Amino acid sequence: MNVSASFLIAAAAALALSGASQAQTAPQLPPPASVSADALGYMNTFPPAGDKLIDNSNRTRFPQTRWVLQHTRELVPTRNIRRGAASASALPRAERDLGAMVFEDDKGQKISVDQWFDSTYTDALVVLHKGRIVYERYTNGMKPETPHLLFSITKSFTGLLAAQLVAEGRIDREALVTTYVPELAESAWGDMKVKDVMDMTGAVRYREVYTDPTTEVFPYLYSSNLLPSPSGYTGPKNIYDFLRTLKKEGEHGTGFVYRTVHSEVLGWILSRVTGKHFADLMSERIWTKLGMEEDAYVMVDPVGTPLQGAGLNATARDLARFGEMLRRGGELNGQRVFDRAVIDDLRRGGDREKFKASGMTFRPGYSYHNQWWILHNADGAFEASGVNGQMLHINPAAELVIVKLSSHPIASAGPTHPLTLRAWSALAEAVRR
Repeated sequence: MNVSASFLIAAAAALALSGASQAQTAPQLPPPASVSADALGYMNTFPPAGDKLIDNSNRTRFPQTRWVLQHTRELVPTRNIRRGAASASALPRAERDLGAMVFEDDKGQKISVDQWFDSTYTDALVVLHKGRIVYERYTNGMKPETPHLLFSITKSFTGLLAAQLVAEGRIDREALVTTYVPELAESAWGDMKVKDVMDMTGAVRYREVYTDPTTEVFPYLYSSNLLPSPSGYTGPKNIYDFLRTLKKEGEHGTGFVYRTVHSEVLGWILSRVTGKHFADLMSERIWTKLGMEEDAYVMVDPVGTPLQGAGLNATARDLARFGEMLRRGGELNGQRVFDRAVIDDLRRGGDREKFKASGMTFRPGYSYHNQWWILHNADGAFEASGVNGQMLHINPAAELVIVKLSSHPIASAGPTHPLTLRAWSALAEAVRR
């Protein structure tokens, strides 16, 4: 592989994890229908060949990613998250014609929900009101039973599980990370407290400069199995070994900076405290309790370490069930999944002044707490977010849960989030009527 091709693949994958913070000027993008998996016919011949074949050489490129985000386990190692033997919990329907509803976009133009769906390369949209499906739509080859890569929504599952273990007295937020993972003593986390991992206020030198292969994002991609290691690569071969190489830069606790590596450290703490793999913990604590329709799965590195910052794959409906449980304060169908106090603490959010250090001006008024985004709006909304358009939005006041899974060609939320905020508000207003 030549240097140019290698860089393009690495840059695409890195963006897919970074949640790049700054708003960008959107380039000219192809019409979504012209680059749908259906239109392009990827992997639909026997055997696939030519420009229809997707493998490690092109799986991080657009438009191939429109297929890849629904077929992760066919390309990289994964571990299953079992739903159990119980029947799926009901999702009653009370459908409304929300697709035709019109709202004003961030440029003052009228746009319908269906137009927003199409223009943002959405693969699935599920809207619940009071626990009932009021709108559901799929495209780009996706079906209700199709797991979709959730990217950084994964972080919010990791953070919530950690917060529950804090409530159970098994993790101390004020303790040093090395209390649980002494292997990190010589790294950036050597003198860092757990709370700075959970809220991403720990100071660690982790740069994502895609034109500079000496920055830390590249060994993360190689060690996590997100990219094949290039010829001659001698760096870390798994996530845990990579984390041990990162050094402190700045002072812990001074400001929020979004870094995926904190989620991987938090995942290490979870496994060390519980003695369980993330996939088993997710099955035991969430998937079997909520009556999910489908198994989920998580990407793993070469030695089976789960990618707890970006590797979860699940269906839109099952993600909606998870959101509904959170809207109800940690309970669903008579099953207590998380302590009410854990959800109440999450909704209170983090330090809004520290959030400003992120530079995420497209998220005005937000904070970040326990790996969740808190809007601090009048409705008390909070959300989980992943690049390329993955969203779980929960609005307690409007009794609303929205799942939006996408394969947008731009990884960062910067260019699309202002419109997303308007869509959330319009849908909240609609279900209140």
